[in-house]
Amino acid sequence: MLTPLDIENKKFSKQMMNGYSVDEVDEFLDELTNDYEKAYKQSNELKVRVEELEKSLVHYKTIEDTLQSTLVMAQTTAEEVRDVARQQAEQIIKDAEGNARKSVEDLGQEILLKKKELEDVKKQFDVYKAKMESLLISQLELIKDLNKE
Repeated sequence: MLTPLDIENKKFSKQMMNGYSVDEVDEFLDELTNDYEKAYKQSNELKVRVEELEKSLVHYKTIEDTLQSTLVMAQTTAEEVRDVARQQAEQIIKDAEGNARKSVEDLGQEILLKKKELEDVKKQFDVYKAKMESLLISQLELIKDLNKE
């Protein structure tokens, strides 16, 4: 690509006959140099800007990739936490059911034990009642014997 300096330093050979006006050519080259210099500077500025934007694009792509991987990791972690919580809840329910069954069995055993104790107390009461009845009968017999005499 030509630089503005290349255009400015360009010299044309002069012809004696039917040649171009040197002043017009120089004036045109000056205009062309100015316009080309502006375009050249603008082109260089745009190249620099494109490089900056490409660097920014790479930076933002990296951030996007990081955010996507972070989001995936967060979703995975959330699923794992949910699964662990579900497992813990199921274990708590199983433990509670097991404890409830054990409590019911223990209460059943205690009820049976209390029924047996009640039966034992009833039997003791019946024995005591029989002894008392026997004692009262013997006392009554004694009193009758005393009355006969």
